[in-house]
Amino acid sequence: MNTARAPTALIVEDESVLRRELRELLAQLWPELELLGEAGTGIEAVRLLERRIPDVLFLDIQMPGMSGLDVARHVQGRCHVVFTTAYDAYAVAAFEAGAVDYVLKPVQAARLATAIERVKQRLATAPAPARLDELLQTLSQGLAGRNYLRWINATTGQNMRVITTDEVAYFQADTKYTRVVTSDGEALVRMSLRQLQEQLDPSTFWQVHRSTIVNANAIASVARDFRGHVFLLLKQRPERLAVSEPYHHLFRQM
Repeated sequence: MNTARAPTALIVEDESVLRRELRELLAQLWPELELLGEAGTGIEAVRLLERRIPDVLFLDIQMPGMSGLDVARHVQGRCHVVFTTAYDAYAVAAFEAGAVDYVLKPVQAARLATAIERVKQRLATAPAPARLDELLQTLSQGLAGRNYLRWINATTGQNMRVITTDEVAYFQADTKYTRVVTSDGEALVRMSLRQLQEQLDPSTFWQVHRSTIVNANAIASVARDFRGHVFLLLKQRPERLAVSEPYHHLFRQM
């Protein structure tokens, strides 16, 4: 008879919809995992951790008040950590060093499955506090000193135009370049959408489709058709922007 103890986990995520989605995915992909609890803030997480330390902590980085980095410092050396994060290229580069794993939000099943396999391989060994401490220091410095784009050099025909990010309604992929659309026109940016995404403030610019990033301040309302497809209506543009299913959670409260 197999008497091995089931692995345990704690989910820390300040958005309730994302917490639920992560819980449901973990139930599908790692059914033997025992979920000890969920926390919506860093303070709640610390309280739960004082009661019992899980084998693995699924931890959001950016939360109001006590951040995920603060929680990770509190628990370092006592459990394995998988960070969940928005598109932050600086953080991702550090995670790739192998100290801990990461999953980009919105969480995709395939990427979470990879993270689960990595965690399973590490469960037989103790967490490495020294490596986690080094990583946390790097991330703290990088996130604190992050400077986002404030203006963009774009071209319209043969003319160069300087566009502030406040003017942008949305960005849309156009082969290897990107269309930048404002209230009064559009231009071309000689960067891929992915390159732009890494330099934009994620609190303002939301990816809503694999080919579209929208300025949240430019959204007038959210609409759905009879098939349940989600569209964005803009304040100063006539077109509707499609929202693909992985990003529907951004608008469930709207």
